[in-house]
Amino acid sequence: MFWIICAALVGVVAAAIAAPLLRRQGEGAEPAAAYDLRIYRDQLREVERDLERGVVDTADAERLRVEIGRKVLAADRALQRSGSGARSSGGWAAVAVLAVLLGGAFLVYQRLGQPDRPGAPIAQRIADAQELYDSRPSQTDAEAQAPKPFRPPPDAEYLALIERLREAVKANPNDLRGLELLAGHEERLGNMAAAKDAQRRLVALRGEQASSDDLGRLAALTIEAAGGIITQDGEKAVAQALARDARNPQARFMMGLLHLQNGRPDRAFPIWAGLLAEGPETAPWIVPIRGSIQDLAWLAGHPDYVPPEPAQGLPGPDAAAMAAAQDMTPEEREQMIEGMVKGLEARLATQGGTAEEWGRLISSLPLIGQKDHAADILAEARRLFAEDPAGLEQIEAAANQAGVE
Repeated sequence: MFWIICAALVGVVAAAIAAPLLRRQGEGAEPAAAYDLRIYRDQLREVERDLERGVVDTADAERLRVEIGRKVLAADRALQRSGSGARSSGGWAAVAVLAVLLGGAFLVYQRLGQPDRPGAPIAQRIADAQELYDSRPSQTDAEAQAPKPFRPPPDAEYLALIERLREAVKANPNDLRGLELLAGHEERLGNMAAAKDAQRRLVALRGEQASSDDLGRLAALTIEAAGGIITQDGEKAVAQALARDARNPQARFMMGLLHLQNGRPDRAFPIWAGLLAEGPETAPWIVPIRGSIQDLAWLAGHPDYVPPEPAQGLPGPDAAAMAAAQDMTPEEREQMIEGMVKGLEARLATQGGTAEEWGRLISSLPLIGQKDHAADILAEARRLFAEDPAGLEQIEAAANQAGVE
């Protein structure tokens, strides 16, 4: 039935296009050249009458006769070329081109399309998504296949310091501060699996005292170590972060990504749409969300969704950055996000800014592994806004949300 309907629609469209091309003039219709010829002959007779009445002299009358005579000859030749109701010679050629286009479209679809693929009702699509979810690789397999992220070559002195840090943590495995530093520096070196292991041990040692941000960071490192794939280990860490704080934006972003990776845009869309509505515009997850939210809305069955406009006057990604983010690897996107955060920091250091902007910087730094630096920024912001109670309240709220003291 589907193919019958398609064939009928193609036939109707082809007939609508071809009909004007083949339409011939009516049998009694007068060619335009014949009408022009009759007018010119009337004009010649009018010139003779004007000459007899003395309206024009002989020289003017002769000039008019010559000019009108040329028009008569041109109209007569046009009348002979038009024939008597002949079809336009280009009509059949245009119809032939139309037939070639239709046939070519059919052949291209046969080659590149999937004409034999059966329809997929929603229940089947959900079943396929569940199968994709169940067949995810293990964390070990994903880490073995994940490409090593690019990092600029570190200098020898820095590597020597990191090696000493590794030895110190190995000698004192219960050193919370050492594990926190090791996780951050291993990540900076691109050793994502080692960073994940250090963060996992840190979370285990903190136990019930581990914050939602600690667990969210563990989830992010687990996903990065797996090359961006959210394995069962990564999903478990995300779920633990949300169990501590259901509003944790980083964990919510990763949960939406999990649904998206496993063919459930209907579940991913409300999560990401909520994050986009909440902001802040400088949050690292806003760039990838803005770059894909409209396509995601269409796939989720919300074609009329209109994303909220970025807050005016606040730093955020421009249209070019959002478009470029769609084609980036996770490592490239991470570098871009870090550059945006550092750009905000540089602007606030040189030009100053609002309390909200300082709060956004404080909340963004922990997301790129610089929680200690966020504490330094918080101290500076407290000094700058010491005489502004409203601004200081905004900064303190951002610091509390980010877990910065």
